[in-house]
Amino acid sequence: MSFRGFTRRRLLGAAGAGTALIGAGAAGGYLAASSESEAPGPAEAVVPFRGVRQAGIVTPAQDRLHFVALDVTATGPIVRAAVVALLKRWTTAAERMTAGAEAAPGGAVNRNPAAPPTDTGEALGLPAASLTLTFGIGGTLLDKLGIPRPPGLADLPPFQRDQIDPALSGGDLCIQACADDPQVAVHAVRNLVRMGFGTTAVRWSQLGFGRTSSTSTTQQTHRNLFGFKDGTNNLKAEDAAGLDEHVWVPASEGPAWLAGGTYLVARRIRMHVETWDRTSLTEQESLTGRLKGSGAPIGATDEFTPVDLAAPGPDGTPAIAEDAHIRLASASNLGGVKILRRGYNFVDGSDGAGHLNAGLFFVAFMRDPQRQFVPMQSALARRDRLMEYIEHTGSAVFACPPGLADGAYWGQSLLEG
Repeated sequence: MSFRGFTRRRLLGAAGAGTALIGAGAAGGYLAASSESEAPGPAEAVVPFRGVRQAGIVTPAQDRLHFVALDVTATGPIVRAAVVALLKRWTTAAERMTAGAEAAPGGAVNRNPAAPPTDTGEALGLPAASLTLTFGIGGTLLDKLGIPRPPGLADLPPFQRDQIDPALSGGDLCIQACADDPQVAVHAVRNLVRMGFGTTAVRWSQLGFGRTSSTSTTQQTHRNLFGFKDGTNNLKAEDAAGLDEHVWVPASEGPAWLAGGTYLVARRIRMHVETWDRTSLTEQESLTGRLKGSGAPIGATDEFTPVDLAAPGPDGTPAIAEDAHIRLASASNLGGVKILRRGYNFVDGSDGAGHLNAGLFFVAFMRDPQRQFVPMQSALARRDRLMEYIEHTGSAVFACPPGLADGAYWGQSLLEG
């Protein structure tokens, strides 16, 4: 019996009837639906948990995000053993939940009623919703384990205008949960956090909605909270050569445990939407370098028209200003640097001063943050006029190992390699 043919609704009924479910370690890949089940709709889609790469990187970006960074609280000589034990439990639960199952068989209601449930239950009756769980390792965890950091996992330097809050930055471990149903993503993170009690504690977390980058050619470009299409020129899953060049870490550049993996850079970017909303459309487009309606570069009519940075405007000056965002972030301006973006909008209530605490939770994957993100952000911080309307308030870098073969657990190549 496979997980694939079961939504959480069916699993609840099966567990109530005393049906035994197979252990997560034996399930792998994109499992076929059972013969009696119908083909899944978009909300019921199951993304393979195991494979050459971790899911949630080049997977077509889902609509919702729950990202969490955690610190390892275990201390002394037991740290490695405690982390190994937790990552094994996390892997089993993650594989179950991405297949649409509870974190543990019958975990919500069908175990000992005198004990706390082993699944929190808020996703009962909900399908898998394309849930992906992506795991990352922070440099501080390697420090605690006495393992040398790879060069790409060095701390990011401070950038001009940064307003980084340490409480919204860093972490020993991270989990990125993406899904087409926010409750499914929150359920996954909540249960993994619960399982970590005594070994890990939440350092910070972020909810996101309305993906701001497309990771597949099959997806339309969404908009950020400034109302502009975001990530038009993003790398796409179908561009295998581009991903090999810019995203995946080759064996020649990193430790063996990271070969075929990637690095994740997360930045919480506060957007001062009230100030932006009082800015003229002409100025907004000049700052961005694109037309707000179509998303086309200024001077063009189609969103995907290649950006011509040399094209003159009516007055003879460049149509795309020298300090426009798309000029400064373009590969041609950065010596060919590209990254795979996977960001989300957020609104975290208000700031107590009558303004929305809103912005962009920037997530990007890349082969080497020091050679890709650092020069990109340095150029933007120095010259991008858009920086007048935003501030970076959180920051973190994680190493994301490659995908899992059958029977392997998150982090095994690092901890047992």
